[in-house]
Amino acid sequence: MTELSDFRTTRLALSRGAGQIPVLGFGTLISDAAGTMSATRDALAAGFRHFDCAERYRNEREVGEALQAGLAAGGIAREDIFVTTKLWNTNHRPERVEPAFEASLARLGLKSLDLYLIHTPYAFQPGDDQDPRDQNGNILYDRGLTLLDTWRAMESLVDCGKCRAIGLSDITLDGLVPIYESARIKPAVVQVEAHPHLPETELLEFCEKNDIVFLAFAPLGHGMRPGPLEDPVVSEIGARVGKTPAQVLLAWAVQRGTAVLTTPRSAARARENFDISALPEDAFDAINQIQTRQRFNDVVRTGTPGFIPQGR
Repeated sequence: MTELSDFRTTRLALSRGAGQIPVLGFGTLISDAAGTMSATRDALAAGFRHFDCAERYRNEREVGEALQAGLAAGGIAREDIFVTTKLWNTNHRPERVEPAFEASLARLGLKSLDLYLIHTPYAFQPGDDQDPRDQNGNILYDRGLTLLDTWRAMESLVDCGKCRAIGLSDITLDGLVPIYESARIKPAVVQVEAHPHLPETELLEFCEKNDIVFLAFAPLGHGMRPGPLEDPVVSEIGARVGKTPAQVLLAWAVQRGTAVLTTPRSAARARENFDISALPEDAFDAINQIQTRQRFNDVVRTGTPGFIPQGR
C-alpha cells in the first residue's frame, strides 16, 4: 500500500529519467468536439495535470486547443502538464510510426510528448480506415508484423528526443513479458483496465518489480451498472468516510500504487474526482478482499475496440 500525503499533487517517477506522471489523469475519450473542449478545460481548472489522448479518439485537435487556452488563461506552463497519446493499430508498421506520432503532435499543437503508447498489441491492415474489415465484418489484421517490430520504431522516437517515454496499452502480462525482455528501451508505463472487480494483481506486481508505472483506466468500471460504483463494500466505505463511491474507487487505485484515469464530463464531476484522499487502512483492505470479477472492455482478448455487452 502506498503512503501518500496528498493524492492530488502526487507524481510517480518514470523509469530511466523520463519525468514524472501525475497519479490523477484525465482521459479524453469523449465523442463530440464541444464536449471534449469543455471537459478538458474543466479538468485543467479542477487541478488535473495529466491528459491522456489517442489518435483513435479523433479529438486530439480539440484537446490541444482546450489545453492551450487553459494554460494561457491559468498561467500554467507546458512543463506543468503531462500529455500522453497513443499509436493506433493501423499504424503499427515501423515506417508508419513516426508519421503517426508527428501527426498527433501537430493535432495537439505540441513540440514534444511526455508519453506515447501503443494503443493495443494488435496490428490492423495499414491505411486511412481506422477500422478495416472484410465483407463479413471481420477485422483485417496485418499478420506479417510483430509487436516487437513496432516497439523498435517507438524506441527511435525516444532516441530523437521527441518523446520522453513509451509504453503499452490494453496488454496482458503474457503479452508484456516478451516485449519487456527484448526491449532496448523498456516500457515506462502500462495502461490497462483495472478496478476492484478487475485488480490485475499479477500484472501490477510485475510492473512494480520492473519499475513500470501501472496506469489504470476505467477505475469506475466505465460507469456500467452494476459495477464497482454499486459494490456494497465501496458504498459502505464511502458513507463512513464521507466520500462518494467514485472518490473511494479512485483513492483505492492511487493507494495501491497505480496512476489512474477518469473522464469527468462536467466541472462539478471534475472537482469531485480530483478531491480524493487516503482511505483508512481497514477500508483499503476491505476493498482488496472484494471477490467479484468482471471485465468491461474485451480489447485485450480480441483486438476489437469497444465494450462487451453485460452478461457475456
